[in-house]
Amino acid sequence: MSAEAADREAATSSRPCTPPQTSWFEFLLEEALLEQHLQKPSPDPPPVQLIVQFLEQASKPSVNEQNQVQPPPDNKRNRILKLLALKVAAHLKWDLDVLEKSLSVPVLNMLLNELLCISKVPPGTKHVDVDLSSLPPTTAMAILLYNRWAIRTIVQSSFPVKQVKPGPPQLNVMNQIQQEKELTENILKVLKEQAADSILVLEGALKLNKDLYVHTIRTLDLLAMEPGMVNGETESSTAGLKISAEEIQCQVCYDLGAIYFQQGSTNPAVHENAKEKFFKTKELITKNGSSSLHFTIDEERLAGYCQACGVLTSSSDDASQQATPYSQIHSCMKSGNYQDLVKIFLEDNLTLSLPVQFRQSVLRELFQKAQQGNDALDEVCFKVCVCNTVCDVLQGRTIDIQFCQLFLKPSKEKIDFLLEVCSRSINLENASEALKRKMAAFLKNLCLGLEDLQLVFMISSHELFIKLLKDDERKLLIDQMRKRSPRINLCTKPVTSFYDIPASASVNIGQLEHQLILSVDPWRIRQILIELHGMTSERQFWTISNKWEVPNVYGNVILGIKDNLTRDLVYILMAKGLHCCAIKDFVHAKQLFAACLELVTEFSPKLRQVMLNEMLLLDIYTHEAGAGVSGERPPSDLISRVRGYLEMRVPDIPLRQVIAEECVAFLLNWCENEYLTMQVPLPLVQTNPYVKLGQLLAATCKELPGPKESRRTAKDLWEVVVQICSVSNQHKRGNDGRVSLIKHRESTLGIMYRFHGNTIFFSLQEPLVLTTILSLFVKLHNVREDIVNDIAAEHISIWPSSIPNLQSVDFEAVAVTVKELVSYALTINANNHFWLIIQADIYFATNQYSAALHYYLQAGAVCSDFFNKMVPPDVYTDQVIKRMIKCCSLLNCHTQVAILCQFLREVDYKTAFKALQEQNSHDAMDSYYEYIWDVTILEYLTYLHHKRGETDKRQIAIKAIGQTELNASNPEEVLQLAAQRRKKKFLQAMAKLYF
Repeated sequence: MSAEAADREAATSSRPCTPPQTSWFEFLLEEALLEQHLQKPSPDPPPVQLIVQFLEQASKPSVNEQNQVQPPPDNKRNRILKLLALKVAAHLKWDLDVLEKSLSVPVLNMLLNELLCISKVPPGTKHVDVDLSSLPPTTAMAILLYNRWAIRTIVQSSFPVKQVKPGPPQLNVMNQIQQEKELTENILKVLKEQAADSILVLEGALKLNKDLYVHTIRTLDLLAMEPGMVNGETESSTAGLKISAEEIQCQVCYDLGAIYFQQGSTNPAVHENAKEKFFKTKELITKNGSSSLHFTIDEERLAGYCQACGVLTSSSDDASQQATPYSQIHSCMKSGNYQDLVKIFLEDNLTLSLPVQFRQSVLRELFQKAQQGNDALDEVCFKVCVCNTVCDVLQGRTIDIQFCQLFLKPSKEKIDFLLEVCSRSINLENASEALKRKMAAFLKNLCLGLEDLQLVFMISSHELFIKLLKDDERKLLIDQMRKRSPRINLCTKPVTSFYDIPASASVNIGQLEHQLILSVDPWRIRQILIELHGMTSERQFWTISNKWEVPNVYGNVILGIKDNLTRDLVYILMAKGLHCCAIKDFVHAKQLFAACLELVTEFSPKLRQVMLNEMLLLDIYTHEAGAGVSGERPPSDLISRVRGYLEMRVPDIPLRQVIAEECVAFLLNWCENEYLTMQVPLPLVQTNPYVKLGQLLAATCKELPGPKESRRTAKDLWEVVVQICSVSNQHKRGNDGRVSLIKHRESTLGIMYRFHGNTIFFSLQEPLVLTTILSLFVKLHNVREDIVNDIAAEHISIWPSSIPNLQSVDFEAVAVTVKELVSYALTINANNHFWLIIQADIYFATNQYSAALHYYLQAGAVCSDFFNKMVPPDVYTDQVIKRMIKCCSLLNCHTQVAILCQFLREVDYKTAFKALQEQNSHDAMDSYYEYIWDVTILEYLTYLHHKRGETDKRQIAIKAIGQTELNASNPEEVLQLAAQRRKKKFLQAMAKLYF
């Protein structure tokens, strides 16, 4: 049975009926007023809501003598009301655009069903089985109107619709809304089931080559007077509003195109049908003109449909389609013709017709394909990214992070393509000065970011670069480049012996010095120095680069070498090795150190030990950056060498402090606690402050799982760190950018006379050790008398709660250490929720509330699978929740405050009510009400909005209260589940807001 039969009533019966109990006067008056309104010369249409009123009156159920509800009777009163509704629609010329905007789906369904009845469409007949050409014009038009509306309703239901805000909360109104919603869903279900039949009916209508007629007020009056005459073979058979065949085809093609386009999301082949129908519609409008249509078509939407169909379908003979860059890009992506794709992006850099969002979406799709295993797309991704980046530069947007990532390893080919894109993206003759400045700044910053001087020379010698930058700007850039530390990877040529390299003086000194600066090949470095010393004996070539730095403890020994060539060679090899080590180029660092070790072994036992120490440090770094990342333990040989270095007793050997620090940190990271606490020689503990510190740290970590009374070593460690931080108020920033505490003390006051108090801590990676020292500094920070907001930390209870000489502690340096230490810890493990809470507390204590919320939420997210599980209570303690509440309050997010008050063990109603009273809130306010599970707060919200006259917000609060899962009579498990579900959704919403 069709949808029209579902709601149809027997309205065509002509049998006599008993007079209604009410007076006929009001119905006759309504009809007279309606006709008077329709006939008066006014451009304004009658209220469409009259249709609703008439049909509602006609469809009211009746009650019999036994108080039983009966279907609406088929009497004269109801037929008059239905006829009045049809007359209003006829006055509007059956314009579906107007009717759909003003009438709900159930009402319009009822109206069109009445049209079918009055047009003599047999009840229960499938429209697809009816031959439209054999029907009277008004009957065929009625079927077309119904099926056009069915198709349009299906299409419209697929669009997102903004919900209409409900009125005052009245139970009967809410019931009516719910009933109408259910009725609409039922009608849509039937329409979708019969969509195929409706499409066939409309496709059949396109084959009709005759005009049709639609009912007018006159034909409806004739029908009322002579039911058998209107659709019969009388002079009235062609009465009514004439709709030409072209207009019918135009409307039907448009509606069919819309439904085909909607179906194309699941069946792409249907897009071809949609394209055909839309282009036919466009052709008919162009031919007949849109002004002649009785039914309007949204030409802007039609143009959008045509453009979308042109992109989604591929046709080699469609010139208009190929003219748009969108369709060309779609075709290239579909066919894999990425060379033409890059060409289109490159050409668009001049016209700038493609939106930036579209460019980024294409690049994202290419990245996704590349990540799926198509390595050939890596180059295409780079080229498209370069085109997008240059386009961003010219339009004044920031450079995307993707370009920086793809340019981490620049090459000659990449630079060549980048310069080509820049040259073809700007017309220097017509470009504005602002555009030229943007491009010049981009190329200049690009040069400053490159480390390979050969690549820099490629850019600086390019024609575009020379035209864009003035002479003084280029000169300044070259000076800046000279001050930087360049490096380049050159191939290592195998030689039989280090001293078997012949020297040649075939190039000038400047070129050789340039090569000496660039080279990291120890054999080539020696050859260059031999050639340079053969040309002149007056120069000290270890001074030609101010980036060659050797620690002072080594420099004094190296510069004491009498032979100039050997001195230069040792100094440069060590300086370059240390630099490679600093930038984590461990392969070249090992080659340079090995060559230097071979050289100094022959004449200096002191420097030989120095090189052995440096190679030990290099091996530690290499393991930590390589196998150590995956958790693989270091080889026993390396551990033995570390112990040997700490126990070494060779006099007059220059030692770098960092090596001792890294050795102790290495043992702590790999849990060599047994050695540090039990096996390390006592004299070593007494003489080496780092070993002493490591021993105390190892012993404290061993005792952490034990009973609380076993805290003697923790107290000793506390006293040592307090002494370190108690003498001097100086702190300075080292070469690595970290703050180091410089402590000058007498031996009676501390365990070391000079100690970089926190440098060693930034080499720790073992979580327990790092947590221990972090909690110590946090406790030391909290001991301060003027501290307002304590910082929480794991294992903080093991440390003493007071300091005898509080004024002697440099709390400013302690605060800096805590901040930098927790930042470092998060680089080791960004998902440690205790460290994240510390970071959040630091931001909270320094009044950075948005950042504090970010880390509080991140701490909860990492330990609950992004809040899909319950956050452990030891993470979101009452103190943490209260701080989150204060952050939201100071950020003027008062609704969030009220919701968070529910998270406390005892709900803080006072704070919640006070927050809800605030009217100047910066959060989403009523959209958060769905996250409230405390009925008391919801009841207060309802009262508050009622008092303010805020009807819409009050309705939202009432809706939240009315959810059955919040009923106080529910079992405790149901209430807890409801609260947990709202906690999850709220915290996820907060995370999306602050992450």
